[in-house]
Amino acid sequence: MKKSWKSSGNVYKSGVSEMHRKKRCYFVEILVICFYVLFACSVIVAGSEQDSAGKEDTGNKMNTKKEREAVYDRHTKVQDVINDPAFGSYGRLIFPVDIQIDNSLELEDVEEILPWYSEVNPDKTVEIANYMKNQAARDEQIFYDIYTDEEKAADPEKEETGLFFFRGNPGEKFAVLNAPCALQRQKISLMYVAGIQDSFPHALELSKKGYNAFALIYRPGAQTACEDLSKAIAFISDHAEELQVDPDDYSLWGGSAGARMAAYLGSYSTQGFINATHERPATVIMGYTGHSEYTPDDPPTYVIIGEDDAIASPATMRRRVESLQALGIDAEFHLLPDLRHGFGLGRGTTAEGWHEDAVRFWEKYISRKNGTSYRK
Repeated sequence: MKKSWKSSGNVYKSGVSEMHRKKRCYFVEILVICFYVLFACSVIVAGSEQDSAGKEDTGNKMNTKKEREAVYDRHTKVQDVINDPAFGSYGRLIFPVDIQIDNSLELEDVEEILPWYSEVNPDKTVEIANYMKNQAARDEQIFYDIYTDEEKAADPEKEETGLFFFRGNPGEKFAVLNAPCALQRQKISLMYVAGIQDSFPHALELSKKGYNAFALIYRPGAQTACEDLSKAIAFISDHAEELQVDPDDYSLWGGSAGARMAAYLGSYSTQGFINATHERPATVIMGYTGHSEYTPDDPPTYVIIGEDDAIASPATMRRRVESLQALGIDAEFHLLPDLRHGFGLGRGTTAEGWHEDAVRFWEKYISRKNGTSYRK
């Protein structure tokens, strides 16, 4: 049967419509595919940006962490620490100012500029230098002048004084630590303040326990040293709110000549040396000294010395402690074997842990709102 042109046309129109429909379907499918491709790309890009941001953030955290990590090591030159811009003009006071320091001297060899000291620990020296650097890098003030510019101008020797602050918990008690300033042996006299060995380490450990600790750099000489310590106590008391310390029941620590200073201030307080009146310390912590003077008003006293000390006399220290005890003053005497003069914290020796024991002694005489003080 012959098909009419009409019927052929209908078939043609029908075929065209079907082709158009299929084309539209293909086009939609292509659009959908393109949408998913674009969506996937945007997800990838966003993820990449987030990952980059995450890496950047992690990197910033890592950099911040690195800033808190050690910047000095055992092979750092001592002069590099002294001249570090972070320390400004007081970097020179971190190490003995009266001793010539070779440009090649490294932190691990600091013992070479600390004659007659024993048990100098290079790792502790590095730890202290890094602590100071990190505190300074965080804009924490770590050094305070105890004299005004006018006072220093009138007496230039006061330029070589000040307090290094090892922060504990805000509002906590404070201690002042005094390193030796003069040693004499075999007709050799050498004057220097050995804070890096005999006050900075103790101050750092006290700060770890939450106490606020100040290491004093002072002028050599019995009278001037006691004046500087008195001035330091007055400065801390007058600026207690600013420094965020509790000015009551403080303790004085010292080794060798620094112990003499602490003992003198325990006996006579600040008014014995400067025109300022402040309470005596709650306790005095003394290490290896031949100091024998005392008064009925002396505070409780903790004493430690090594049997092999050829500079300070253990017998003299024992007699002083016994005299204090006879007056009813709490005093402890600790004589340790195999130790020479100037052992500092005494890590790895028979003195291991003495610092914690001395803190225990001090804490007996700290008045607390929720506790008992044994202070008279």
